[in-house]
Amino acid sequence: MTTQVIRLPTAAGTLEPFTLHAPVAWPAPSLPPAWNRVAFAAAHVVADPLADVDPWLGAAIDWDATLAYRRHLWSLGFGVAEAMDTAQRGMGLDWPTSLELIRRSVAEARGLPGAVAYCGAGTDHLAAAANVTLDRVIAAYEEQCAAVEAAGGRIILMASRALAACARSPDDYAAVYGRVLAQVRAPVILHWLGEMFDPALAGYWVGAGGLASDPGHARATQVCADVIRANAAKVDGVKVSLLDAGKEVALRRLLPPGVRMYTGDDFNFAELIGGDASGHSDALLGIFDAIAPAAAAALTALAAGDRARFDAILAPTVPLSRHVFATPTRFYKTGVVFVAWLNGHQTHFTMVGGQQSARSVVHLAQLFRLADAAGLLRDPELAAARMRSFLAVSGVDA
Repeated sequence: MTTQVIRLPTAAGTLEPFTLHAPVAWPAPSLPPAWNRVAFAAAHVVADPLADVDPWLGAAIDWDATLAYRRHLWSLGFGVAEAMDTAQRGMGLDWPTSLELIRRSVAEARGLPGAVAYCGAGTDHLAAAANVTLDRVIAAYEEQCAAVEAAGGRIILMASRALAACARSPDDYAAVYGRVLAQVRAPVILHWLGEMFDPALAGYWVGAGGLASDPGHARATQVCADVIRANAAKVDGVKVSLLDAGKEVALRRLLPPGVRMYTGDDFNFAELIGGDASGHSDALLGIFDAIAPAAAAALTALAAGDRARFDAILAPTVPLSRHVFATPTRFYKTGVVFVAWLNGHQTHFTMVGGQQSARSVVHLAQLFRLADAAGLLRDPELAAARMRSFLAVSGVDA
């Protein structure tokens, strides 16, 4: 294979030559994988670039490419977390399109032995406003939970912008979650999505006073734990997306027996999954969409008792993930889709909501370097060709 060299933009406004490494042949696990961690990848959606829609106003999905990517994740042993934040839920993907995605993904999983799909149920069809009532929030949750269950999916109970807007106290959160969880057929995964991912969720679990009254999330952590304990029979686990290992561990220590902590920390996932004498986290991560081959190999090594190999594989993926999820964190989906395009999983770099424009050329050039360093460009020649085409459209002669 010919060594690939490409000129990439730098933060200094210059172009520097970059030589790609040889591709890494990551071993695929046997299925079902004999992992000692439960691992979900939150999956992105592939937009339909030929649809005649205004991307800021409507969503058009390439269903074949979207489902093919889920088959890719399932083939590596991951469960798929469907219609979540990584699928641009609330940032271009509306509820009707999300439900169609859920139905198609669950149906696809039925035809694949061992394939697992948990699906996001929230309140995003209800406008977030201070005059929204708790009863309307409950009804919105009930509608989406019923739809996921009718499709045959398991539920990930997403954080609610509408609840964050109208809740006045922790008791309001307890009442809403208690009413909703009492009705679900099977235990759900709760998702606490932090304000760095969605500013509308600042102050979640606390109510009036919001983040200003609980800047370190200490009170929110206790309220979340109390809600879980009160409904433990209906909670499989909780995904925490605060990008703070200490806060995740603090909540993990408060969980009742049998309730899993699913790390949603795309900054510190390697150490949290690896764990220590005090415990470990399972995983439900957006970054697993982008680093799935390496993550699968690392989880296989960990299950085999080779912690050193686990750490070595994931070490170079952490700088990549920290870059993808850099502030403003909510734009991380752009990097996830960019990696999928570079690797040939889709034919274009067009996103729902026009979000391909959410990151700078310099940011994506650094992402390219870090993906190469992590062994995550499976065909350097294709990746270099696509990077050159992207740079050319952006006015850069690579």
